[in-house]
Amino acid sequence: MSVDFAEFDALVRSRKSLRAFKPDPVPHEVLTTLLATAARSPSGTNMQPWQVYVVQGASRERLVAETCAAHDLLRQQPEQAQAFGQAGESADRKVGSPFLDRRRQNGWALYGLLGLTRDNKDGMHQQQQRNFRFFDAPVGLFFTTHTSMQGAALVDFGMFMQTLMLAAKTQGLDTCAQGAWRNFSKLVMRHLQAGPEEVLVCGMSLGYADDQALVNQLETPRESVANFTRWLA
Repeated sequence: MSVDFAEFDALVRSRKSLRAFKPDPVPHEVLTTLLATAARSPSGTNMQPWQVYVVQGASRERLVAETCAAHDLLRQQPEQAQAFGQAGESADRKVGSPFLDRRRQNGWALYGLLGLTRDNKDGMHQQQQRNFRFFDAPVGLFFTTHTSMQGAALVDFGMFMQTLMLAAKTQGLDTCAQGAWRNFSKLVMRHLQAGPEEVLVCGMSLGYADDQALVNQLETPRESVANFTRWLA
């Protein structure tokens, strides 16, 4: 099977994490098709370690309300964080340059685009909370795996989610993968009625992009091939 590289390259480059969606519903059959395509992603020895939960409608609204209330509470009582989940970003903060530099650059580019400064604590809190409103997307997805598979499964999940996100683009849909949900993993897993043998990998917002939203104009830089590749002969 031959696919035009220019078209494929354009598809890959068109995908980015969007943070504003229209409320328009996504047909069930479209979601099923996207997940069926993602299921063809490679996984080590074909273990297919992914479990997917889709939240929409009333279920989505309940989760949004509960998580936003918890997020507000933690602003006043940060010592309660462990009651809702293991802070997903705590380990990331231990990394150094250049990774932390890129992360900070991305964060301040986003806040700068929205006119938010360090002093605007309320504005930053509300923007962070947009994560837990799925950025208004009508579909939220959560990915879990078995507790015994956490390390080995992460590469497989990356390929599964990338396939899903690219497939979504072919249907006029956009996405935002969200590690922030790990901060509320206990709350999320209870809502999903997930089993005790499951662990939350991350969440994802999926829907039709709000092209008029300023936040969706953000373009993130990428390192050049020369910077991340070593050629050995």
